[in-house]
Amino acid sequence: MAIEEGKKAPAFTLKDADGNKVSLKDFQGTDLILYFYPRDDTPGCTKEACGFRDLWKPIQKQGAVVVGVSPDGPEAHERFAAKYELPFTLLSDPDKKMMTKYGAFGEKMMYGKKTQGVIRSTVWIGPDGKVKKHWARVAKAADHPAKVLEALQEG
Repeated sequence: MAIEEGKKAPAFTLKDADGNKVSLKDFQGTDLILYFYPRDDTPGCTKEACGFRDLWKPIQKQGAVVVGVSPDGPEAHERFAAKYELPFTLLSDPDKKMMTKYGAFGEKMMYGKKTQGVIRSTVWIGPDGKVKKHWARVAKAADHPAKVLEALQEG
């Protein structure tokens, strides 16, 4: 299933760092920034997470919440969130089923070679559960959170 702007976002239920189940329906009525990243505590992923952390208040002022998704387990998420004081939820998708549904897992180029892996991407899901914007392949992790905030401000 391809992610298309204007279409309903695929339903999901994943566990957070505390083992609680979190579902798409939990965010009904709220703008959800769902960002997919390869691994906790790696350089690019840390820059992106800290960018969302640093823009947390302006993003909240726009009425949105941020949720990160990676294949890492709850323990890794807990350490990552604590180390960098991340104020948002991190979800675990160890089997990558949800990431695959969202186009965030598949073939990508890494160091000039084709490989299977997590594709750094972000989906903005509106209060009605429909995809408002899809950043299919994020090139610069450090700059991306500011671009998301800009999109939120533009509506």
